[in-house]
Amino acid sequence: MALPAAPQSVHALFSHGRLTAVPRKAARREQLLTHLAETLFEPGRSYSEREVNDALLTVHEDCAALRRHLVVGGQLERTRDGGSYRRAEHS
Repeated sequence: MALPAAPQSVHALFSHGRLTAVPRKAARREQLLTHLAETLFEPGRSYSEREVNDALLTVHEDCAALRRHLVVGGQLERTRDGGSYRRAEHS
């Protein structure tokens, strides 16, 4: 009986500190988004859209897609007016 595969490190998705591609598989993408949220955004702090974009641009040029994935995936919460973002608190 084969052992389940160990989860791949998100570091395999990066080259020279830049994200090479956003994974298509949902589980792998969620793993990446959780990593980004935890490494780029401090808990309890509010960020403007510009600050979120600037942080995401440090790893990938399509900051709008990453921001959308983070909000839809529940790693970032956005105010109703879209003016501020904060890292979601997961228990």
